Amino acid sequence: MLYHAYELQRAWLSSASAIASIGAEFISNPANPIGYTGLGPMAASALEVFAHATAPRGKPAFGIETVEMGGERWPVEEATVVNKPFGDLKRFRRQGLTEDAPRLLIVAPMSGHYATLLRGTVARMVESTEVYITDWADAKTVPMYHGRFGLDDYIDYLMEFTQFIGIDANGRRPHMMAVCQPSVPAFAATALMNLHKDPATPATLTMMGGPIDTRCSPTSVNNLAMERPIEWFRHSVIATVPMNHLGAGRRVYPGFLQLAGFMSMNLGSHMMSHYEMFKHLTVGDQESAQATKDFYDEYRAVCDMTAEFYLQTVEEVFQKHSIPNGEFRHKGEIVDLGKITDTALLAIEGERDDISGLGQTKAALDLASELCAGKKRYLMAEGAGHYGIFNGSKWRHTIAPVVEEFIETHS
Repeated sequence: MLYHAYELQRAWLSSASAIASIGAEFISNPANPIGYTGLGPMAASALEVFAHATAPRGKPAFGIETVEMGGERWPVEEATVVNKPFGDLKRFRRQGLTEDAPRLLIVAPMSGHYATLLRGTVARMVESTEVYITDWADAKTVPMYHGRFGLDDYIDYLMEFTQFIGIDANGRRPHMMAVCQPSVPAFAATALMNLHKDPATPATLTMMGGPIDTRCSPTSVNNLAMERPIEWFRHSVIATVPMNHLGAGRRVYPGFLQLAGFMSMNLGSHMMSHYEMFKHLTVGDQESAQATKDFYDEYRAVCDMTAEFYLQTVEEVFQKHSIPNGEFRHKGEIVDLGKITDTALLAIEGERDDISGLGQTKAALDLASELCAGKKRYLMAEGAGHYGIFNGSKWRHTIAPVVEEFIETHS
């Protein structure tokens, strides 16, 4: 019933958004004298803010057509190189990149947002590497005949994608970067590939703001997962996809619930952002208003994740702490993190991260007990929040150069 109620609300808001947009355009029309009164611009701006806030959103495009380097713009080619039911593998390569450039697999979170949330991450790393990224599917679009998708399947996808990238003509192995939640499955996949001496074992693994050991500096997100038993999550936040979607009948954790949770954490800030957008529109500052619109176009574009993946992640990562306790299993096999001896590890954390607290990602370096110190590195990004470690100016100018240097050192 929860999902059906949301669909009814979405249909109503979609109509309301269209009406508000028409109203804003009508008032703002130069031929309409109302637009020249004191209340005209205010009314039009208010309607435009409402229309934008309630508009339906689909999957955004990456839209990385060029990157600027040294005052020159270089075209970027985007291609889908692997198609799978629950996620594709995309490749980005800029024109002029040398054939021996490192190849980097960026593992995007499966956490309610599309992989395009990492657009800025890809755009920066494509300057120096051939970038591959996991483009996870919206679970409500995956028909039931494709079966389940749990944490084991996620790890299998990562190993398969890494094997697809493979070693290059010079015998150099690919690199992997996991942003936030996928740090756990990426860490596990790396350990398994080390254990089995896979030729495509990542040369480096960079983990950014990942919940490796959530007992370190627990945040409100961690506390919520600990306060409730797994059955509460199963009965309270899991819904069935309605009949109007391809994945009808699939049990999912809806993206709209994830979005509601994140927005409620900083509701005051989101309200102020929209108020600022209203003021920008009122005075005709379209550029500033558009910057806010662009952010929320991405932030509000959400997707569902399968119930089994979500529940297993909550239970294994946040409740049982299976990774730091040495009890994490993949298809019944214990994932021995001590077997990581051939992959250099870089752990990156944000000083002001309110989702993955300080120490949670750094814990991975200690868990890889047999890896030599020369293959371990830690970076604490001063002043950076959770999103700031992979997007924005701190990412571009401070963090990305460290990642590039680490990759180059251990290629």
